[in-house]
Amino acid sequence: MSGIFRDGLFTGRHVFVTGGSSGINLRIAEAFGKAGAKVSILARKQEKLDAALALLASQGTTAKGYSADVRDYAAVDGALTQAVAAFGPLDVLVCGAAGNFPAPAMAMSSNGFKAVLDIDVLGTFNACRAAFEKLRTPGASVINISAPQASVPYPMQAHVCAAKAGVDMLTRTLAMEWGGAGVRVNSISPGPIDETEGMSRLAGDAETKAKVEQRVPLQRFGTRDDIANVALFLASEAASYVTGSVYSCDGGMTLMGGAFMAM
Repeated sequence: MSGIFRDGLFTGRHVFVTGGSSGINLRIAEAFGKAGAKVSILARKQEKLDAALALLASQGTTAKGYSADVRDYAAVDGALTQAVAAFGPLDVLVCGAAGNFPAPAMAMSSNGFKAVLDIDVLGTFNACRAAFEKLRTPGASVINISAPQASVPYPMQAHVCAAKAGVDMLTRTLAMEWGGAGVRVNSISPGPIDETEGMSRLAGDAETKAKVEQRVPLQRFGTRDDIANVALFLASEAASYVTGSVYSCDGGMTLMGGAFMAM
């Protein structure tokens, strides 16, 4: 695992990651653990949670896991309460739980559209709302995981476009409301990231992946470490005056606009 900001930077701090049992979110949890933090992860499926905890333990991270659906406020609040009882107040909250499936709007059910909004927007709100009184203030950092769909339209992604736009506006609003308490709130917008479920669905074959890579200004897919490093930066003192920002980590993909996405 390559990256920066290691060697005890977050020793003694408590990091809570929703959707933390896989993909980008698990790599973020790993990165904070390697930087010395105590890590709590939340996910729906116990078997994936157990596998993630075993991985974190093998890396020397002190970690606990909680099974809950981010759409259920009481369940999220209960998990956060248990986490704080185990590891103390939260220094960093990462809201990464998300849903996605490719489908044109006319082939998408109302329930399918609602499910993604509920996981992404409601789930992010639930975690932020339940966590606020459990944050160590001043100085806590909230990081929401967004996507380029928040600002650039994608065919077959109407639900995600709407959901991630909501996440970014929630980020900006909470940054305004919580700044007085010394809480910073930012979003990370990952572009095409290798070895993730999302990209396996959207560009799962070698030909499609190669076409996308050719059109990204940096000519490659990103890595999960790329996103983890941005999260470490945003949670660190190096970003102490950064709040309400949406950090694109996409190799310049969104610079290409909607025509690129339509490809």
